[in-house]
Amino acid sequence: MSEIPGTTNGVVWQSSPPGSIYDSIGAAAFSIGPDGLVDQWSRRAADLFGITAAEVRGKDPVEVFLSSDLRTQGRRQVGEILDGKEWTGLVPFRVPGRAEPRGVAEVYVMPSETENGERAALCLVVDVRTLRQVETDLAASQAIFGQSPFGFLLFGTDLRVQRANQRVATVFGGSIEDHRGRTVHDYLSRPEAERMDAALRRVLETGEPAVDLQLVGVARDGADRRHWSVNLYRVHSGSGRPIGVAGVGTDVTRRHAAVREAASARRNLALLNEASARIGNSLDLETTARELLDVAVPGFCDLASVDLVQDLLTGEEAPPGRWDSPGAESFGGGSAALRRVAFASAVSDSPLITTPGCGSRDGAPTAVGEVHRYSFHSPCAAALRTARVQSIPGRDGSLVQSTLAVPMVAHDRVVGLVQFSRTKGSEPFGERDRALAVELAARAAVCIDNARLYRREHERALILQRSLLPPGDPEAAGLDIACRYLPGNTATEVGGDWFDVIELPGHRTALVVGDVMGRGLRAAVAMGELRTAVRTLALLDLEPAEVLSALDEIARGLGSPIGAQQASRTAHKSPGADLSEVYLATCVYAVYDPVTRRCTFANAGHLPPVLVEPGQEALLLDVPPGMPLGVGGEPFEEVEVELPEGALLALYTDGLVESRHHPLDEGLRAFRTALAEPSRTRTAGSEPAVRTVGSDPAVRAGAPAEAVRADLSRSLEDVCDHVLNTLNTRHGEDDIALLMARVQGLPAEAVGDWVLPREPRSVGRARELSRALLASWDLEALTDTVELLVSELVTNALRYGEGEIRLRLLRDRTLVCEVWDAGLVQPRRRRARDTDEGGRGLQLVGLLSAAWGSRRTPIGKTVWFELALPAGGPAAEPTVEQLLSMF
Repeated sequence: MSEIPGTTNGVVWQSSPPGSIYDSIGAAAFSIGPDGLVDQWSRRAADLFGITAAEVRGKDPVEVFLSSDLRTQGRRQVGEILDGKEWTGLVPFRVPGRAEPRGVAEVYVMPSETENGERAALCLVVDVRTLRQVETDLAASQAIFGQSPFGFLLFGTDLRVQRANQRVATVFGGSIEDHRGRTVHDYLSRPEAERMDAALRRVLETGEPAVDLQLVGVARDGADRRHWSVNLYRVHSGSGRPIGVAGVGTDVTRRHAAVREAASARRNLALLNEASARIGNSLDLETTARELLDVAVPGFCDLASVDLVQDLLTGEEAPPGRWDSPGAESFGGGSAALRRVAFASAVSDSPLITTPGCGSRDGAPTAVGEVHRYSFHSPCAAALRTARVQSIPGRDGSLVQSTLAVPMVAHDRVVGLVQFSRTKGSEPFGERDRALAVELAARAAVCIDNARLYRREHERALILQRSLLPPGDPEAAGLDIACRYLPGNTATEVGGDWFDVIELPGHRTALVVGDVMGRGLRAAVAMGELRTAVRTLALLDLEPAEVLSALDEIARGLGSPIGAQQASRTAHKSPGADLSEVYLATCVYAVYDPVTRRCTFANAGHLPPVLVEPGQEALLLDVPPGMPLGVGGEPFEEVEVELPEGALLALYTDGLVESRHHPLDEGLRAFRTALAEPSRTRTAGSEPAVRTVGSDPAVRAGAPAEAVRADLSRSLEDVCDHVLNTLNTRHGEDDIALLMARVQGLPAEAVGDWVLPREPRSVGRARELSRALLASWDLEALTDTVELLVSELVTNALRYGEGEIRLRLLRDRTLVCEVWDAGLVQPRRRRARDTDEGGRGLQLVGLLSAAWGSRRTPIGKTVWFELALPAGGPAAEPTVEQLLSMF
């Protein structure tokens, strides 16, 4: 029991709770009587020394607790104590019955008196080990509390500060004593203080600690916002009674800054990753610019725009480098012409924003699609001129807080300018943001430059491809022509497939379809060489098989250095030859004569032509395939087929009927079905479609007239579209070339054909026949010219030819005259000398005709000339200079 003075008379008695300081130090007491023997023994003494009161009462303490070597000194000290002297000291003690010391006790002896006035002593004993442990704990606690680099506050049960360490005083100012009695409201703003107060009450009530409580406040200087991590735990007395809450705070401002930096870095990396995935998916300049803004807004900024150099969009080439101010004198100074191609905003209903100093001359915002220039001294022009980022602050009262004008540089070429803007209230741009903006602009610039290069190469490829294919819609006498070309490589739109329609003498037409093995520009170049060779050989009017044989020789020389064609051909025949530069191609070459409606085919490893007769199913023509061009060593065969009026002939490449997922047989079957579907009139159980042309003339002759008329009424262009839409033509694995021709033939009244005997009067007879036929055709304007030229050709046939003479006049888009004989010697145009009486006939033919020439036939030769039909006026007479040129 302890006595506490009260404020009124009397005393207040209050029980001391367990866990007091006496419990902590293990204090015990006993008394020594006048006779020097123990007369009273406390329970704590019994606990400390391990001896009960019954065992020690009435005994000499020196004999009980001290060893024999210490007893003499011990009796002397007891005597002094009984004489009235106080004493304090350390006394080793032992338990009776044991030789070794148990411990060391600090003893405080105070003299006392009995009720009879005799001298006695009261002894207070503390175990030195326990006392030293308490002292160590107190020192450690003081060191931890006072020397800790962390802020330490001890709140009482009233949640006021009872104790603070030096770190708290350093952060919030004042001395340590100044912080006693404060509350959390003295340190934090109201919202944060209320959070802290609630956490303190919760910890005090429940005993559950609060770990890593994040608080925001300001230090005593008030300059920067600080972040603290606070840990709270309840503090108990020795008896376990809660006496307050301890709080340990750590300044984590740098950690928060590092977290923000790491989050910003992760965001930037994620943005760059997204940019890599989303920018450049299209090879279109405007689309790439929009992809950049889709990534940047709102992930990086609130507003953004992209301007591209106008020359890039128009396809004009410019030297590499920076766009400082071409033509500045004409425009009063400024940047290159730019076009605004994209704008994006994360602000709802936001108008087009004008960057300070970077607007148009009238100050109005630049609209998407508008071509504009930045003034010379504007930040945007400086960014274009120096290829460096320009940071532009926003105007007062403007929506924009700041803008980054970033030049888009690719391969040392400025291709445009992108502006990133953040509105007020957003975090301003930092150095990391500037680096990210440059990286985004650079990636988009590379993609835009790639798109520019693709556009340039694409346009060149288109020019190349169009130059290698027949221009416009091909025309031919006695044929209705339609054609289609689909590149397998959509990136370049060039390939090795080609088709051609070549006009031959006598209103004949050569139809060509070929396929160079391979794809891309390499195959296109080889195709161009072969196509040129085909046209050259066609002008020689060779037979189809001869044309393919010559093409085979040319194909074997492709890819070889100049002068090494013979070595290349020899290498092809060697077993160990290097075939890395071998060009192989397939080709079908057909010559159609509209007078006889007969077509001669020769095939070099190509797919067979398809013929659709009116009212019939599609047929595969039985044309021997031969070897591909470039293999060599094998001759080519010819097949002549008579084509009925209104028949449809289709030449094609394998890309139309074959792909990875559609085998050739399936594709050919689908192709024949697509060709025959619009005009088929036969029933489902009629004759099979695959047969040799010409094997059943009765079937061809038996086609109903209404079927023929229905077939002729179809547009050939519609047939081509129907075929391409029906078949799988979008596989992108190979080029597709399709050439279709509908047979019309020349009407009988447009042909004049006579056989003349080999005698001089046949010349006059030829003039009479020609004059009469021209009169029936209403071509009297050509009579004089035709009579003159016919006389020359028939005379030459009589003089230099052999056998009977055949004269043929053909009228279609032009007038053609042919003179046939059995002689093998080809006419040769030469310049006559002044003294020569003849030798000017062929010069006269070349002067008066639009074209002339000769060709071999199976039984001799044919000499021909061609005249344009009059356009309503008289025929043009040769000039004096032209006539004199013959002499």
